[in-house]
Order: sequence, then structure tokens, then C-alpha cells
Amino acid sequence: MINAPTGHESPRRSSRESYYERTDEHHYKPTPHAQGAWSLDEQHFGPVSGLLAHVLDRHLTERPGTGLAMARISYDILGRIAFEECEVTVETIRPGRTIELLEAVLRIGDRPVVRARAWLLASLDTTAVTDTPFEPLPHPDTLAPWTMGDTWGGGYIASLDARRVPSQRKGRNQAWISSTVDLVAGEPRSELASYLTLVDTANGIAVQQDPTAWMFPNVDLTIHLHRTPRGPWTGLDTSVTFGPTGQGVTSSVLHDLHGPVGHAEQILTVRPMPVG
Repeated sequence: MINAPTGHESPRRSSRESYYERTDEHHYKPTPHAQGAWSLDEQHFGPVSGLLAHVLDRHLTERPGTGLAMARISYDILGRIAFEECEVTVETIRPGRTIELLEAVLRIGDRPVVRARAWLLASLDTTAVTDTPFEPLPHPDTLAPWTMGDTWGGGYIASLDARRVPSQRKGRNQAWISSTVDLVAGEPRSELASYLTLVDTANGIAVQQDPTAWMFPNVDLTIHLHRTPRGPWTGLDTSVTFGPTGQGVTSSVLHDLHGPVGHAEQILTVRPMPVG
């Protein structure tokens, strides 16, 4: 969930810092890098989505040899994500040797705040028929750095390295996002979880309206992958549409440095920023 500017100073980035610290087997404490900006006492959904993917990854590594790959992960945001310690648990909804459905739930206190469901599919060799109609994005090394903090506030935005293609029009843009901040302190982060952490940023790279005048937070995020992303950069080829009755959609073709990897969709609630 992309957050609007606040005017508050954000923490500086460090490669040895993290978005979360584990406090016990299932509980995680957010650091200032996970801070949102619609409100200073909320978590940005980017690190939250990455944390859920990280916990799902750990769950799968505890039972190696399944040969399954994550093909879709869908997050539903059930309410305000307070800047407080959270609990994450994982459950198998539909077991299977070639198709499996997992659910991870993030709770704050006793209240479910985010549910993530991940479909896992069997990995097969389909290189002979690999094809996509989407062209690769310009390499991030060819693009100038973009200071997202000029538009957005909060600790999460301050943790990012962003590069973007010069804006084509309102609601349309292409950008690369990377971060050296670890997901959970002292724990290895998979390329997939690191990649998924940054996808939610799509809602802020191609804004339709001034975020100091209009709010447009997303209430979900659904990611479909036709291959597992690799490398440190999340590429976003993003379009944002606002409808006439308070709803909007952010749609992205997802890339890594090797080309397209899938798609992401976010439904938005569009409303004027409250006055006073």
C-alpha cells in the first residue's frame, strides 16, 4: 500500500538493517524501515507482503524436495496494519504433489490483518515453448536515480533505490526498484521474497493525482508469475486507472533483469484527502 507524504524525516538506509526483527518463532517486530506514511503508526504494505512471502519460503524449506514453484500469491488487506509486533502463521489449505495451496495470516493482537494465499505448481521443463509478447524494460543502469521521497514519505520509501523511465503521462510509468535492507534481521532472504517485497510499490510510480489531495490506497495485491524472478531488481511496467465511482486499478507487467516474469493487480479505494 503506497503512502502519502508526511514531512517527517525518514531513517537512512543500511545494508545491515532490516524491515523486521524476529522476537520468537511466529512473532516479528517492525523497524522504522517498515514505516508507512498515511500515518506514522502504520506499516507499509510492501514489507508486510515480503514478510508473508518470507515465512511461506521458510515453511517450504522445512520440507525440501517438493519440486513446486510459487505461481500466484494473493494478499487481502483486512484492516489497518498498525506499527506493532505481528504474528504470522502458515496453513496448508489444499495439499498435493503437483498443485498445492498455502495460506499465511498476519495478526496484530488477536485480529487477522492480512491473509495471503499462494498457489504452488509443479516445475517442469517447458523451455521449448517459452514465449511472451512483452518487451524487456530498459536496464536500470541506463536510467537516472529517482528520489521517491520527493513524492512519498515514510521509512519504507526511504529504504529504496529507484530508477524510472521519464514519465509518459499521468497514470503510466516504468521503473526499477531495489533495496539492500534485509527482510528479517539475521535471516537469509530468498530472491523471491525480496522481489515480492517491492511489487506493492507499483501503486506509487505512476500516480494519477497529487497524493496530498487524493488518497488511493490498495486493499489487495495479486501477483501471477510465469517464472521465478532472479536478481536484486524488481521491474514495474505500470498503468493506473481511476474510475468514476471511487474505485481504481493499478496494473503492472513485472520484470527482472532477464525479462518479464508475470503480472500484478491492485484494487484501489479513491477518495479526497480529508481536510483538517
